[in-house]
Order: sequence, then C-alpha cells, then structure tokens
Amino acid sequence: MEEKKNMVLKRKNYIFIISGCLVVLLGFVLMSGGGSDDPNVFNEEELFSFRRITLAPFLVILGYGIVLYGIMKKN
Repeated sequence: MEEKKNMVLKRKNYIFIISGCLVVLLGFVLMSGGGSDDPNVFNEEELFSFRRITLAPFLVILGYGIVLYGIMKKN
C-alpha cells in the first residue's frame, strides 16, 4: 500500500515562503554598503540614496508580506 505523507503546507505555500525569503534577502543586500574607507569622509549621496532609503525597506516589508501570505493561505 502507498502511504500519503501529511504535510502541514502544500507545495505552493512553500514556494511563496521561499520566494518571500529571497525578496527579504534581496532587500537586505540592497540596503548594505555605502560605507567609506576613510572615517573622515561622509558620502551623503551614497548613504541616503533612493535604493537604501526607499527601495530596500519596501522590498523587506514586501518579502515579509509574501512569507505571511504563504503561511496563512488555505489550500
């Protein structure tokens, strides 16, 4: 006889969760950097760029939303 494995979530849910984790990771990678080798130099344009201040946090929040959706979605 063939036994069915009872998984808590379906395959589609795991795809959402993994996708969300990758989006969160991408957001944190985009947020990193911007430092200077010389501690006396402050590069304001690089540190406060659109990518680090707006885009990256948006991707992190979006990624957490995708993970939450993947966990809560009924099959």
